Amino acid sequence: QVQLVESGGGSVQSGGSLRLSCAASRVTRSGYCMGWFRQAPGKEREWVAHITRLVGVRDYADSVKGRFTISRDNAKNTVYLQMYSLKPEDTAMYFCAAGQRCSREANEYNIWGQGTQVTVSS
Repeated sequence: QVQLVESGGGSVQSGGSLRLSCAASRVTRSGYCMGWFRQAPGKEREWVAHITRLVGVRDYADSVKGRFTISRDNAKNTVYLQMYSLKPEDTAMYFCAAGQRCSREANEYNIWGQGTQVTVSS
């Protein structure tokens, strides 16, 4: 199975930027979707964004639309989440995930990374 490893998290002040990376150990099969989720303490895991493998169609949660951009580099088997204008409410553990089809539901993804922490101070 594909293994995913996130990196790029850290601590920034409100209004700052971070770029998260998700490196895959192997190329996922055709049709797999790559997504980003986040989970803050005491909250449910929240879908953030996803991108399709073949065409690169993207979708975002309303809470991050206009501030976050998901992208991919197929040559490096890596997906990214560029985050601008970060807010304290963006503070969470961010997870990369892969699934057979794109969805906003976490249970549609069957491969998960271990997460990278993003902390935004006010």
